Amino acid sequence: QVQLVESGGGLVQPGESLTLSCAAPGFDKFYAYIIKWHRQVPGGGREEIASITPTGDKWGYADSVKGRFTIIRDNDARTLTLRMNNLKPDDTAVYYCNAWPRYWGQGTQVTVAQ
Repeated sequence: QVQLVESGGGLVQPGESLTLSCAAPGFDKFYAYIIKWHRQVPGGGREEIASITPTGDKWGYADSVKGRFTIIRDNDARTLTLRMNNLKPDDTAVYYCNAWPRYWGQGTQVTVAQ
């Protein structure tokens, strides 16, 4: 059974950085999937914020995070990373990794507040 496990969330102050990880142990075909990060606030829809191709040679970002977030994948380790810099209160959300379209992690909470 495919599992995606996010980690690294927490409480930070505006302007600080945080790195999220998504591990996919035992996911033999991890290398074949486009992987995405999404986020969701309570009562809101799920927003796709970053994606990366199977080989890691192309990526895309939502305007809301462009220039501040970086998505990285390691197919050998079956991990996905989201480096988040200059965090803002509007970045507060539950963050999910997704082996598009089928597999989802359980989410990790990021809170940006004074």
